[in-house]
Amino acid sequence: MKNVLLIKEIYLEAFRNLGHAFVKSYFKLFSWFCFASFLIMLYAFVFRVSTGFAFD
Repeated sequence: MKNVLLIKEIYLEAFRNLGHAFVKSYFKLFSWFCFASFLIMLYAFVFRVSTGFAFD
């Protein structure tokens, strides 16, 4: 019975830390995606302004 309780505690600790790491890496990935999207938008705007696009 001690072994079962020990294994249960190990798995609970592993999944407790896994959730925090997953959320942390998800938000890190999402922030890099937003930053890259902003840079693409900025490049497209500067390209349109430099080529004389008429914003009507």
